[in-house]
Amino acid sequence: MREALLHQINNIESQDFTKVSLAVFRYQATHNALYREYLQLLGCRVAAVQQIADIPFLPISLFKNYSIKTGAWEAVRSFSSSGTTGQTTSKHHLKSLSLYDETCRKIFKHFYGDPQDYCFLALLPSYLEREGSSLVYMVDQFIQDSKYAESGFFLDNQAALMERLVACQAKEIPTVLIGVSFALWDLAKKHPTDLSKLIIMETGGMKGRAKEITRTELHQILADAFQVEHIHSEYGMTELLSQAYAKEAGLFHPAPTMKVQARQISDPLSPEKIGRTGALNIIDLANLDSCAFVATDDLVKVYEEGSFEVLGRLDDSEIRGCNLMVTDIL
Repeated sequence: MREALLHQINNIESQDFTKVSLAVFRYQATHNALYREYLQLLGCRVAAVQQIADIPFLPISLFKNYSIKTGAWEAVRSFSSSGTTGQTTSKHHLKSLSLYDETCRKIFKHFYGDPQDYCFLALLPSYLEREGSSLVYMVDQFIQDSKYAESGFFLDNQAALMERLVACQAKEIPTVLIGVSFALWDLAKKHPTDLSKLIIMETGGMKGRAKEITRTELHQILADAFQVEHIHSEYGMTELLSQAYAKEAGLFHPAPTMKVQARQISDPLSPEKIGRTGALNIIDLANLDSCAFVATDDLVKVYEEGSFEVLGRLDDSEIRGCNLMVTDIL
């Protein structure tokens, strides 16, 4: 059953997303002990679930205290979230690294083209300084795929990074500068430079390192400093294997393996209306071996065509290094 589902997920662009999602739901409701218990506590009758709207989403906080697996297997790798000293961090155990590798590459190719055709310069200091970051792993795969020797990670040497960026632009090398928000902000303040031919992509993650600003404000600061028309964004987290990308204005478009919906803040089992602020539920079919139905702590607006805007976090949620900016919720 897993192999049949995996084939459908790997070819999801030619498949019926709803049909595959329901098949994954039934598979996980049977073979994922934690999810099965959660459904039982909710009084959910698996056979009665006939549409995506009826599928219960597992609270993301359970990734902190439980090993979430569909089936019985030993993890080949585990990704972990960031957190301050003493915090319990989320862990996402992987049965297959190849599934994550293939998913990331396909998603990037869906939005931008083949990763091998880009030079990737990564400014991810807070992620490089710890183990278990799924973002660092993904970017490292892209760097290894790249046909450009200029690709690489940078930690504190901003001058060397700017020299590399300017050289790539002069050589007309298609280049992506991908960075955590606070590091890009610092780079913009210290090294404003014309990088108008490059892609500047932020991954969120201010984590209290600087004054909290909205994504819109950050994008304007970066756009002015680097003289680009738009700032791109990547949305991902430890508990997901798929990503969403925004090419402008912080409006994210989910990967083909993802669908998003908003739930009511005051009633987590009820959907929120299109265009109204709610908490984010994500279907990530790439999570075949963990749980594909995740109720996150992010506040969003989801729009008719399936895109979404991240507005902040639910009150009292722990701050983590995923793709978040703080703003007023209207």
